Amino acid sequence: MPNTRSTPKARFLSAAAGVAALLAGGLAVAPLASAAPAASGSSHAAHARTEVLSLVARQTQSASVDLGKKGLSLGDELVIAEDIYRDGKKIGDHSVVCTYFHLEPSALQCVGTFSLPKGQISGQALLHLPPAASVDIPITGGSGAYDTARGYVHTVPAGKTERHLTFHIVH
Repeated sequence: MPNTRSTPKARFLSAAAGVAALLAGGLAVAPLASAAPAASGSSHAAHARTEVLSLVARQTQSASVDLGKKGLSLGDELVIAEDIYRDGKKIGDHSVVCTYFHLEPSALQCVGTFSLPKGQISGQALLHLPPAASVDIPITGGSGAYDTARGYVHTVPAGKTERHLTFHIVH
């Protein structure tokens, strides 16, 4: 009978694969759209608009970085690179670094940047393993056309290395 206890390295690789699948890219792409947000008392909210952008991310590289104690331990990292597509054409890329801050159950702090034609969008999120069916990544900032961006990126797995990304960008 095989050993049913997993080794720390096996758990690390399994967790890394789960996070990679969670953060990897999607299949369908929709056109850019805008909608007005609900009105609020501030003058900024009255002038704010929400841009909805649906894209595809396809993982191109990933690596698990074993730091400190051998095997999965606090501070180990997962590094992922993806290409971003619209209508089947590559329009940008995405990079993310996740750091393990809790084990059994595993939890990671992930920070990433999406580089798009009009600028960059940064985001960060706490991820718990096993990963949820979808994750909303808060937008923490941006550059270029996204220099005042807030909102979130809704991510949904579409296979092991692909993910649907729906940006909800409040300007």
